[in-house]
Amino acid sequence: MAERQEQAAPDAVPTRIGQVVMLHHGGDREEARSRLLHLWAEVGEDGDPLHRCTLAHYLADTQDDPADELAWDLRALSAAEEIADGRLGADPASVRGFFPSLHLNLAADYAKLGRAEAARSHLRRARSAARCLADDGYGAGVRSEIRRLALRLGEDGPLGDEGWRPPRQG
Repeated sequence: MAERQEQAAPDAVPTRIGQVVMLHHGGDREEARSRLLHLWAEVGEDGDPLHRCTLAHYLADTQDDPADELAWDLRALSAAEEIADGRLGADPASVRGFFPSLHLNLAADYAKLGRAEAARSHLRRARSAARCLADDGYGAGVRSEIRRLALRLGEDGPLGDEGWRPPRQG
């Protein structure tokens, strides 16, 4: 019985993360951050990279300091890259759809910190990665956010890399 519970416990992590995210969306940012940090400690720095990616992604959203938000978003990207490059034997395609959002978040973080070149670099990566997104609500939402941030950064152009060039330096 105990062995069966241990095997089921990792599968409960996504559900637990989802419950905390609902708490955060309900307005309790402090409690959400506390619970996500508790889950992060349970999963551990070397835990399942999909769980680490998801936790770090949502932990970034609960941060007050843009530098802390950036640190969590970098952790999320690093965990996704572990899966994507096949280091763990997981299917790299399982995280392909994460990269547009992860790079978009990093671009926004760098923009908040006044690091325009780093923001533009991640924005380009988000644009390129967005080509894999489906034409559904999620894909449309991410593409819309990419366009919005591009305008904020003084860039516009097609969503993909074709025809898009960085702004000229004056």
